Amino acid sequence: MRAASYSHGNQLSLLHRGEQFFPALIGACDAAHSEIYIETYIFALDATGMRVKAALLHAARRGVAVHLLVDWLGTGDDTIAQLRTELEPHGVRLLTFNPWFRRGIVRMHRKIAVIDQRIAFLGGLNINDDLIADDGSAQPLPAARWDFAVSVSGPLVQTIHREVIAQWQRLGRRPLRTRLQSFREYVSQRQAWRAVQVAEAALVVRDNLRNRKAIQRALLQALGRARSSALLVTPYFAPGRKLRKAMMHAAQRGVEVVLLIGVGQFVMQDAVAQSFYPRLVRSGVTIVEYRRTQLHGKLAVIDGEWATVGSSNFDGLSLFVNHEANIVVRDAAFATDLQRVIYAALAEGVVITQADVARLSLPRRAWNRFAYGLYRLALQVLTLGSYTR
Repeated sequence: MRAASYSHGNQLSLLHRGEQFFPALIGACDAAHSEIYIETYIFALDATGMRVKAALLHAARRGVAVHLLVDWLGTGDDTIAQLRTELEPHGVRLLTFNPWFRRGIVRMHRKIAVIDQRIAFLGGLNINDDLIADDGSAQPLPAARWDFAVSVSGPLVQTIHREVIAQWQRLGRRPLRTRLQSFREYVSQRQAWRAVQVAEAALVVRDNLRNRKAIQRALLQALGRARSSALLVTPYFAPGRKLRKAMMHAAQRGVEVVLLIGVGQFVMQDAVAQSFYPRLVRSGVTIVEYRRTQLHGKLAVIDGEWATVGSSNFDGLSLFVNHEANIVVRDAAFATDLQRVIYAALAEGVVITQADVARLSLPRRAWNRFAYGLYRLALQVLTLGSYTR
């Protein structure tokens, strides 16, 4: 596994919800003078997507090299066809990740933008309106989707830029000889894993060649070193055995472990997550369900010093199958800011108590176990057994 590239001297800004993220992204695109790279799972042609699309068109028309990578499943074939028709004649290069499942089930779930190798954005926000549900129903949400991105300037931008270039090159048409040479270069330059505390910020990615367990390992190391608190936020919770055990072990040794989880979007996903509640609660993990609106942020803060923001859910697909990207930060001020907004969300949530777990009906318990059994079987097949190891 390739080591993460840690660096000092970066300037990071936490962007909460689309109201902070999209003006920053569009402003950076409007100021671009040489190149724009954007990766997103969903690019919706709603009001928000149209604003971003207009910014990309304006940039391309003034000579900026614009590259857009979207996931085929997340964005949809019809939307991709429309984007291609409207963008490519003006010079925007558009690639689609894994159309028609030609590369198996893997999805490109990353959300990254790099502009002029000067500023980068990374997080959980897709290119879509955060007041509209993103599950295909197009239903209005009661409040803006709860999500985060980070803007980055400084040395880490070059690391993120190299990663998006490598992703673009991997998906483009290249002769077999070129692909083999790239792989040889990777093997010759490979380094051992380094713990995250040695530097302030790092890009940690998950793919199915070089970095199969990088994001999970970063989380496991952080939980293993936790002394006082661990705040974990995810819309979908179904991690493998190792991460669940790390959470429970931390709680059992006196760490305040709090899991903020999104509910109400997918019935099956809720059942899978709830199948873990009894053991987690018994071991001392505090579970809080966020029901005010769709929770989409994927965050963690450990001991008010270590933090991560990115695209990776705490579930089997993100940790074992999909392409993901997180930023890991060791900085007390940044972690404190992130911790503050997590505590605000926790105050809006509903705590799951031992009594709540005990009151679950027998049919509900059976349904939860059945849902997890199906999920576990599917992930065992998709990951060749890695999900439960």
